[in-house]
Amino acid sequence: MDEARGRPRIAHIALRVADVDRAARFYEEVFGFRRTDTRTERGRTSCHLTDGVTDLAMVEFHEGAGEIARAAGDEPCIHHFGIDVEDVEAYAERVRGGGAEILDDPGGRTLKFRVPGGGGITEIAPNGWHGRRTGSRGGGA
Repeated sequence: MDEARGRPRIAHIALRVADVDRAARFYEEVFGFRRTDTRTERGRTSCHLTDGVTDLAMVEFHEGAGEIARAAGDEPCIHHFGIDVEDVEAYAERVRGGGAEILDDPGGRTLKFRVPGGGGITEIAPNGWHGRRTGSRGGGA
């Protein structure tokens, strides 16, 4: 959430990569981004880095990752970006009402969806979900 509070902000970008460690090292060495979290769960390995403001996730999907793995295609790409919002349920209703294709199970802490007319995949999450501190485990890829 931005300083004005109440206004959603882009807080997270997830890149689908073929090699999490190699991609993360590139951003660390070239740009000085700091690694904050790495985990393997639900059929994927994700490594999160930050520039001090935005969470940048490298995501490598494994066999059994499910439909969300293929939602943006099978090749490396920007898989989704995340927007922190004040009230996920309220925005979920707005997203549904706007005609978005829901990609996640309803009722979760986050909601991934495809925007009508293209535009890739977006995720909404509660304020601070995408914020990372070294060693944190909050938030999702």
